[in-house]
Amino acid sequence: MNITKKFIFTVSHVPMDYLMLLGAGASAYGLRFTKFFTNIKPIQFNLAWRAYWPSMMIVALVWIIFFALSGLYKINPNRKLANDISRVFFACSTGLAAITIFIFFRGELFNSRFIVLAGWMLALVFVCAGRILMRALKSFLFSLGIGVRRVALIGSDHITTILKNALESRKTLGYRIVAHHAEFNEETQNHLLQLINHGGLDEIILTNPKADRDEATAVIEFCENHRLTFKYSADLFATYMSNIGITTVAGIPVVELYKTRLRGWGRVYKRTMDIIGAFILIIITSPLMLISALAVLFETGFPLIYPNERVGENDLHFRALKFRSMYKKYCTGMGNASADTFEENLIKKQNSKTGPVYKIKNDPRVSRVGAFLRATSFDELPQLFNVLKGDMSLVGPRPHQPREVAGYAMHHRRVLNIKPGLTGMAQISGRSDLAFEEEVRLDTFYLEHWSLIIDLVILIKTPFILFKKRRVL
Repeated sequence: MNITKKFIFTVSHVPMDYLMLLGAGASAYGLRFTKFFTNIKPIQFNLAWRAYWPSMMIVALVWIIFFALSGLYKINPNRKLANDISRVFFACSTGLAAITIFIFFRGELFNSRFIVLAGWMLALVFVCAGRILMRALKSFLFSLGIGVRRVALIGSDHITTILKNALESRKTLGYRIVAHHAEFNEETQNHLLQLINHGGLDEIILTNPKADRDEATAVIEFCENHRLTFKYSADLFATYMSNIGITTVAGIPVVELYKTRLRGWGRVYKRTMDIIGAFILIIITSPLMLISALAVLFETGFPLIYPNERVGENDLHFRALKFRSMYKKYCTGMGNASADTFEENLIKKQNSKTGPVYKIKNDPRVSRVGAFLRATSFDELPQLFNVLKGDMSLVGPRPHQPREVAGYAMHHRRVLNIKPGLTGMAQISGRSDLAFEEEVRLDTFYLEHWSLIIDLVILIKTPFILFKKRRVL
């Protein structure tokens, strides 16, 4: 996407945000005069609309300035919605503080504190809604091929294949692949020059993270000379460098490599959200858990819960609680040697996954009720009690069995730096159908970019993913 396209999409947010702020201000004014709120507290001031709306328009304009200062109008087509929402909250809160300080120094009591507070809350809702609407519109335009970034891929390894498939299958990302070459040679340059001369190329993505310096430098210089955007895909090791701290010892800069962004007060915030969230979710899902338990009982009897050994943070083992989805005679880890042997044979014959983890296709051990519980993930609801206990978190990497973890490569073990989650980045991106390397890549991204906003987004998306119809293997 050239700079003009980026600029148009970015600038379009300004009038939308301004309209949303005006809508929030008008709605706050209207709410104060509704019968519901006047019954709670009668109106004791005289604030006519003709005196209110000019001030509202000025305040909205000032807030737009705060939005700009917070980075909401930076030209970045890949900015995440969660990042936008956090910046909107910060900018609106700054605007509220500015209004409060202004009123204080004016030495006058504003006619209605309700309008100020309601305006702030409604501004958050309206502006976020406007941002979501703009994103939906942009995705729709991208699906029609309008405003897309025309991209050339250079590379031939598995990362190239993954990226190419993603860009081709997800049109709403706003990319269109117009060229793909294994390496950057003279033939590649000639083809790219033809595309440039016909206005058919916006950026080049170097998808070989192990490209030698000469090749990478040549691609960068080519992009600079022809005003193209240059991007490259970092390998898994490169993600380690995204969280570092620098201190000085005896005048010498010393760099500390953090295992994860989740540390210090971040852990306190996350644990607090886990406790509150798990408690609320246990109450909400208790009818589902009761029905699931009764269904297991009527079909296959006791025990209702299957405690499966898993590996958690820092290699600590724990029992992950699940509703039993198999017939009792097939449950492993319960002193039944024949069940362990039967599972090993199934893994050899019917494993549909690659790497250290396994997934048995057409598993004959699963009961009819168990198949439904697995398809809806209702079997995992008891893990909310694992979250309360502290073995798991609401959001995190998928917990795996000890024998699976024993087969991890060194870079896989990084996901053990935080607690496993009831849901996570990998679960909302493909559930159990993802390749293991892709799962690790997503969990590594979560480790490096953790925030409460990301956790909330994952939790909100999870129910929609759970209830999508899928084939039960």
